[in-house]
Amino acid sequence: MSFVLHSDFKPSGDQPEAINSLVKGIMDGKRAQTLLGVTGSGKTFTMANIIERVQRPTLVLAHNKTLAGQLYAEFKELFPENAVEYFISYYDYYQPEAYIAATDTYIEKDSSINDEIDRMRHEATKSLLTRDDVIIVASVSCIYGIGEKEDYLSLALMLETGLEIPMDTVMGQLINMQYTRNDFDLVRGSFRRKGDIIDIWTPDSEHTLTRISFFGDEIDKISYVDAITGKTEFTKDYIELFPASHYATGRAKLNKAIDRIEAELEVRLNELREAGDMIAAYRLEQRTRYDMDMLRETGFCKGIENYSRHIAGREEGEPPCTLMDFFPDDFLLFIDESHQTIPQVGAMYNGDRSRKDMLVQYGFRLPSAYDNRPLRFPEFEERMGQTVFVSATPADYENEHSEQIVEQMIRPTGLLEPEIFVRPVEGQIEDILAELKAQKERGDKSLIMTLTKRMAEDLTDFLKKENIRVTYLHSDIKTVERMQILNQLRNDEIDVIVGINLLREGIDLPEVSLLMILDADKEGFLRSERSLIQIIGRCARNDHGRVILYADEVTDSMMRAVSETNRRRNIQQEYNKANNITPKTIKKAVRDVFDIVAENSKDSGTKSRGKGAKGGIDATRLINDGVSGGTEEDNKKLIDKLTAEMTKAAKDLDFEKAAEIRDIIIELKGKK
Repeated sequence: MSFVLHSDFKPSGDQPEAINSLVKGIMDGKRAQTLLGVTGSGKTFTMANIIERVQRPTLVLAHNKTLAGQLYAEFKELFPENAVEYFISYYDYYQPEAYIAATDTYIEKDSSINDEIDRMRHEATKSLLTRDDVIIVASVSCIYGIGEKEDYLSLALMLETGLEIPMDTVMGQLINMQYTRNDFDLVRGSFRRKGDIIDIWTPDSEHTLTRISFFGDEIDKISYVDAITGKTEFTKDYIELFPASHYATGRAKLNKAIDRIEAELEVRLNELREAGDMIAAYRLEQRTRYDMDMLRETGFCKGIENYSRHIAGREEGEPPCTLMDFFPDDFLLFIDESHQTIPQVGAMYNGDRSRKDMLVQYGFRLPSAYDNRPLRFPEFEERMGQTVFVSATPADYENEHSEQIVEQMIRPTGLLEPEIFVRPVEGQIEDILAELKAQKERGDKSLIMTLTKRMAEDLTDFLKKENIRVTYLHSDIKTVERMQILNQLRNDEIDVIVGINLLREGIDLPEVSLLMILDADKEGFLRSERSLIQIIGRCARNDHGRVILYADEVTDSMMRAVSETNRRRNIQQEYNKANNITPKTIKKAVRDVFDIVAENSKDSGTKSRGKGAKGGIDATRLINDGVSGGTEEDNKKLIDKLTAEMTKAAKDLDFEKAAEIRDIIIELKGKK
């Protein structure tokens, strides 16, 4: 199928020019380009139009799960007829294996896998191997090894009606593909036999079973049935089944891998014994031989990924197979928020390597465990294909490698970049007070940026004495409290938030019309050109946004940030004038996660946002006091309800909401 974009909107502003320029660059064979788009200019819509025009499988890379979830939802809506898939780390909780030599502490790997995300990962790889109209939205975890593509393909099972094949043969092949037989409780990655029928719940299926009906040794019918009702949804003449695990491999290849593991073990044991480290040698031999026994018997062992180099037949140091290897050679890559995503990709290898150094040195893992790793950055670059970097503030890497930088500065809402004023440090406190009082009279909200936590707290204490409704926000504030503080600002319970860099990106506060930056002339990460532009952008959602920079001198970073902001402002002003557009502040509903708490309290006799009945949870106290519960029984009921709500949020890909509820649960458990 072809990519077909569905939307009630057409490209507007400078979107058509940006789309045409980037598409032409792709068609001309440009290796890398940059879409420099301001917040609110519709960069995602531009990417979607490029995909429709170019008609190539596409990978959209984001730097965290929350952003990836938002992009997935948007692309899913824009391309309902095509395969829009989601590929992120499938761990709800992950504690990597580690060893701390100073305290002789071994930390075993502990994790909780999200079954729904695991299903979506399998659906992503299956789509890439079976169709061309595929968009994968992925986090940077996609540069980790996931097993060999060739093994995954070679184990695929092709079945068709009329094929003569014994049922036992089919079941044996399913077991080789890492499916488990379970005749009583069918789950994803398992199968069951009932008479002449084999039901298979493939790892990519949400609620549909694949039913293979036999007549003797011949496949009579292939149908898809609902896993709960058993109702037949549709039938097919042909089906292709993929392995239940990305790490599945054939028995002959696995036996060779075991021989290679054995050879490496002998070499490493000799090294440790010659060095006199008998404890590490004993530890390594016991663990590795147990793993080899498990591989011989079941084809799998705990921590099998640490032997991925041997299973794949790769040589030492060779890069692992990742999601990017499942794409065809002509795929298109968008790197969203590239100024953050690119550095994160570059840092992942070194972090993984340093942790494994201790495990290998002290005999917990063979040296081949090093090759279970993310891609090195040069290896990532080799697999990038044609790339479009997307950012409001491209970094040096994008600027140096892009053959073309395309700007998208027009917001359909007409909103302008804020006006910027530079004022001296002397007398800044008096000036801040005067500005805040004027803001209060207008009913507008303000943000103040400091460089240190101590400064934020001291300034907050001073402003409170001046009868300003203010609070501070920095990294010591828990997630639940942070969200509560932001909602207090939006609900007109406070007028000012004093913060450090937490307000720089990802916080949407349209009520804020004034941002004051202290020590703006202190060059460094928090006051670099790129950081200042991102900070200033926090006021771009209000139709009369202003930014005041307090400084004794105008640094180069300040000069460039102010110049770039004014340039963007002028472009939007000219567009508004030519198209008779009047900017209007964005109206956005206040999203309060504590409504979930109040709603879940109703069953205990508590009215939402009201005082609880006797024996119930006091929702008002939950909100005002942070998180606290009633009796131990009340707390347990509330935790159970919140856990269900958290699971639902994660399944709906609303990871921000899920994380907030998780933190509420943690606090409630601490107060039981």
